[in-house]
Amino acid sequence: MSFALSGIRFPAAVRGTGLAARSGANGDRRSGVDLSLMLLRKETFKPRSIFGGSSIDCLSSSVTVAASGKVLIPGGQSDGLSSSADSVADEQASDDLQVLQEEPVDTVEVMYEGSMKEGGKESVTSQAKNSVEVVEEKPRSIPPPGNGQRIYDIDPLLRGHHAHLDYRYSQYRKMRALIDQNEGGLELFSRGYENFGFHRSADGIVYREWAPGAKAAALIGDFNNWNPNADVMTRNEFGVWEIFLPNNADGSPPIPHGSRVKIHMDTPSGVKDSIPAWIKFSVQAPGEIPYNGIYYDPPEEEKYVFQHPQPKAPKSLRIYESHVGMSSPEPKINTYASFRDDVLPRIKKLGYNAVQIMAIQEHSYYASFGYHVTNFFAPSSRFGTPDDLKSLIDKAHELGLLVLMDIVHSHASNNVLDGLNQFDGTDTHYFHAGSRGYHWMWDSRLFNYGSWEVVRFLLSNARWWLEEYKFDGFRFDGVTSMMYTHHGLQVSFTGNYNEYFGFATDVDAVVYLMLVNDLIHGLFPEAVIIGEDVSGMPTFCLPVQDGGVGFDYRLHMAVPDKWIELLQLKDEDWKMGDIVHTLINRRWSEKCVAYAESHDQALVGDKTIAFWLMDKDMYDFMALDRPSTPRIDRGIALHKMIRLITMGLGGEGYLNFMGNEFGHPEWIDFPRGVQHLPSGKVIPGNNYSFDKCRRRFDLGDADYLRYRGMQEFDRAMQHLEEKYGFMTSEHQYISRKDEGDRIIIFERGDLVFVFNFHWSNSYFDYRVGCLKPGKYKVVLDSDDKLFGGFGRIDHNADYFSSEGTYDNRPRSFSVYAPSRTAVVYALSED
Repeated sequence: MSFALSGIRFPAAVRGTGLAARSGANGDRRSGVDLSLMLLRKETFKPRSIFGGSSIDCLSSSVTVAASGKVLIPGGQSDGLSSSADSVADEQASDDLQVLQEEPVDTVEVMYEGSMKEGGKESVTSQAKNSVEVVEEKPRSIPPPGNGQRIYDIDPLLRGHHAHLDYRYSQYRKMRALIDQNEGGLELFSRGYENFGFHRSADGIVYREWAPGAKAAALIGDFNNWNPNADVMTRNEFGVWEIFLPNNADGSPPIPHGSRVKIHMDTPSGVKDSIPAWIKFSVQAPGEIPYNGIYYDPPEEEKYVFQHPQPKAPKSLRIYESHVGMSSPEPKINTYASFRDDVLPRIKKLGYNAVQIMAIQEHSYYASFGYHVTNFFAPSSRFGTPDDLKSLIDKAHELGLLVLMDIVHSHASNNVLDGLNQFDGTDTHYFHAGSRGYHWMWDSRLFNYGSWEVVRFLLSNARWWLEEYKFDGFRFDGVTSMMYTHHGLQVSFTGNYNEYFGFATDVDAVVYLMLVNDLIHGLFPEAVIIGEDVSGMPTFCLPVQDGGVGFDYRLHMAVPDKWIELLQLKDEDWKMGDIVHTLINRRWSEKCVAYAESHDQALVGDKTIAFWLMDKDMYDFMALDRPSTPRIDRGIALHKMIRLITMGLGGEGYLNFMGNEFGHPEWIDFPRGVQHLPSGKVIPGNNYSFDKCRRRFDLGDADYLRYRGMQEFDRAMQHLEEKYGFMTSEHQYISRKDEGDRIIIFERGDLVFVFNFHWSNSYFDYRVGCLKPGKYKVVLDSDDKLFGGFGRIDHNADYFSSEGTYDNRPRSFSVYAPSRTAVVYALSED
């Protein structure tokens, strides 16, 4: 008995397994043993690598460093570092790093590329030869740390918090130094996927796992009929379990491609079968609840080979946020292949230059929107195979689109059987113990970023997706939750610097973010890195060498919140100054991605902008052969204006969630059943329906519906930015915020934007200040009939500037400004 997935046949289950713990997130993401209680022996500290591996289990600003590993390298013999190297490491860790030593440490073993002894064999039971051999097309390097002082030149107000910031940077430098000393550098440290998990050589397959809490372990799967006594693993003194399986007598691999595997462990919490932590593919068989790890190693002739080079990062970033599973107009889970063939060309045609894909990392709970990750190195099997995903990314590159991954390093699923939670039977393996390791709102586990092996795992994970799948960058989810011990919950950030640099800041997490940004920028200089931070932490988007956290962009999360706030008010209560302030209220020299709405606003329980504006009228009055209503007219007009002014003033990048470009008429509601909460409350389900877990692209394409005009406007907006690059222009000047007229006028780059938010007043001969002299022409008009407007603007008219100061501009020209209309003017090229 077997089941199939995209051409691969997998054996069916041959025995039962227990239920995995399920999250209760319902898509709502809004916002053990305590090592510090163990015997500390700071005086014996000589950090070692667990694999190439570190002995450091808890590198923290205030906590513990625990011995947990040993280098396993071809040659089998350890090469101790010199005493001077040891003394440097001791000195760097002296004051605030304490070390838990289970056994005396005599040597420090480090894996350096090219430093293997001749004639050596791989340690323990393996003769595998594939551990660290990687051929680079060109040298890539990670720059050494700077002095971290330039942030004070950029923002002198930071000097008042130099103690915290200098301490933060010193912790980062110490971490870099320890990695250099004990791992051969950040570049080698981030290759954990080359050592852990499954690796095939000419002789067989080696499997390694870090599970120091386990008392015994065995590899089980279809290949040995799930016999826990057949392939027992050996443990080294630091908790690394390993087994080498020689090839079959006929030379075939001992584990067939596509077969299921798990690790069977006797742990402090009992006997359990878990999916390997570094598994590259994981599948849920039909009719089963738990997932199974899949040994994914197709023959060379079947592996996908990338054909197209990765595009260079564009100066102006225009992102189309997507979810593969819900990207079909049909009520079903869509596939990587269908997204590649049907959705990517749409994104290109619309004028976006980047696609951001959600829910890539495997997650057992579909309704978590991909944010309750169970298998960090495995692409979601719901949508196809790893090679299908590679084909999707390659096609995007052929179209000139960047592919950004929505990566989740902020938390993990609390599932025990198919996730990392209590993987080795302890509460502290990958996560903080107790309440600090649990996110009560997200019902998920929180990483211990002070743990050496957690840092290795997450750094290697980020590199894996860039290296193996050729993603062009990341949107890091939930960064606010990472950076503060309160996770941003029930906290209102006012901008006071004390909110960012104090005891509530998780320095370990910030140091991890600095390291991962260091790694990505060093090895993948064209990669784009975006952080989801609602707090507005200063230095967030400044280079690590200068003392910053190192992101390229911050998501400007205050903007969609402001629009939702305004949409609940009457038109006459909208304040032009308030709109402008929210859009431009961002830190100088730190770039932002602006958006009017993302997937968050589209979830059930919330409303999209289109739904706020038009509500149930969208069901009956969007056909062009029927009369419109005042609510529809207002909604379509404001929908276009909101999106354009957000793009025009909100940041150096722009994001749109798929379908919102044409005002998708319904919310997102993932298929779900009835939930019975411990409190006794019952949450109704939707009978596992996919009806509202899809995107009705057919509505935006239909030339007989008003959705088409909204989509065409979004397309025109993207192409206008492509031509003029106004989002990244250094020139920006806001010349008018008129509360009486409801007019906003500003210059961005070479364009002049005129917004009339008045619900009824249109203005003839309205004077508009400008910088440059000449003849101006209309280059975008939201009232164009093509965009569902009334066609009140003459696109053939010329607007000549006249000399004389107006609104603090040296020149001006007069225009017609119809009500609820946005018009963009540019100097005529003829």
